[in-house]
Amino acid sequence: MQSTVIPLAYLISAVLFILGIKRLSHPATAAGGNRLAALGMLLAIAATLLDQQVLSYTWVVAGMAAGGLIGLTMARTVKMTAMPEMVAVFNGFGGAASGLVAIGEYLRLQTGAGQAAISVDQGVSIMAGTLIGAVTFSGSIIAWGKLQGFVSGKAISNPLVRILATLLALGSLGTAGWLVAAQGADSQTAMFWALVAGGLALGVLFVLPIGGADMPVVVALLNSYSGIAASAAGFVLNNYGLVISGALVGASGLILTGIMCRAMNRSLTNVLFSAFGTTGAASGSQDSGDKVATPVDAEDSAMLLGYASQVVFVPGYGLAVAQAQHRIRELADLLTKRGVRVRYCVHPVAGRMPGHMNVLLAEANVPYDQLCEPDDVNPDMEQVDVAVVVGANDVVNPLARDDAGSPIAGMPIIETDRARSCIVIKRSLSVGYAGIDNPLFYLPNNRMYFGDAAEALGDIASEVKQL
Repeated sequence: MQSTVIPLAYLISAVLFILGIKRLSHPATAAGGNRLAALGMLLAIAATLLDQQVLSYTWVVAGMAAGGLIGLTMARTVKMTAMPEMVAVFNGFGGAASGLVAIGEYLRLQTGAGQAAISVDQGVSIMAGTLIGAVTFSGSIIAWGKLQGFVSGKAISNPLVRILATLLALGSLGTAGWLVAAQGADSQTAMFWALVAGGLALGVLFVLPIGGADMPVVVALLNSYSGIAASAAGFVLNNYGLVISGALVGASGLILTGIMCRAMNRSLTNVLFSAFGTTGAASGSQDSGDKVATPVDAEDSAMLLGYASQVVFVPGYGLAVAQAQHRIRELADLLTKRGVRVRYCVHPVAGRMPGHMNVLLAEANVPYDQLCEPDDVNPDMEQVDVAVVVGANDVVNPLARDDAGSPIAGMPIIETDRARSCIVIKRSLSVGYAGIDNPLFYLPNNRMYFGDAAEALGDIASEVKQL
């Protein structure tokens, strides 16, 4: 009976996972999709705990209680602006858990029945889980450090780092292959720990050279790695639920990585092996020369916005830094009451993680029907009276469209330069992560509002109320 119920429970869990992911595709159904996926995971956990191979629940309950308490505390205390760091940490925890499962199974098989008892399929699963889990853990910690500011967000273009990472990757794969083939060798345990150390070092060398602008892609890719590591752990434990859920996470992470790369018009290889932002000086548009940006204050901004017919807000990382999501919603509501058509145009790579801006706007309860993508806005941008860029830079840089020699050439952008008027809220004229100047700042139809995004939006909202 149990041999039938357990696989059936895993199958139902898989169906719930798929339905949950399907519902995550739209903001209006995302919350329900998340609950469906959580229900599927609860069912999978219950099935695993009811499996006859679980002999003692003491450590299981203790681990669930400790992990649940830590997770609940983190989820309740984390700020929405720190969500990228949270995602990076969770990716790391997932990789670490899968790696530890593989390590534990390897040690159990060695001490329990002798080295020769490890079959080829077991060996492949164990080595894959160990190596991928170690890479995911250390890489995610470095990504977290870059997002948190503990590790420099600058890209490293030194080719020696890439050469060392390549050699280490080849060495780790060779070691894993040797461990699978060389059953019973005296040096096997030492080589296994060398594989663990190599995986940890490889994760560091993999993420460290990548600049902060590419962190959304890196986070998505590490999310995929954590899923692949979990799937490998499922093969190690012969757990169908873990195999299925890990495969879904791995596949969705890879798909998301591809979407992010296309949004930047860059290949994954270019993201991983090219130091984005270090070649900005090669572009002739690096120097602003004698160009002058036209400043604007809250009163004039309110006049432009209050008497407009269409307004498009373009949020960027500066919105997250200033925690201005509620202020932008307040201003948008004031404009809507005045009969202005308001939309929020979100670029796929804005912020520091996939969906970063969507998360912030969701926290401010921005209506779903006001959210749109660049392809929805760009065709009629010339009919937009005012485009308000809040803390974004590279994703609205016209050089991506007009300068074939630019480091961001070909990257799809939000073409705010084509709007009738544009207001850029930014602390200064400093360059973005691409390291190049933005001609948008100096266009005749653009105005620069220098200052903190939250304060600027609040001041503009106050002036709109006076109209």
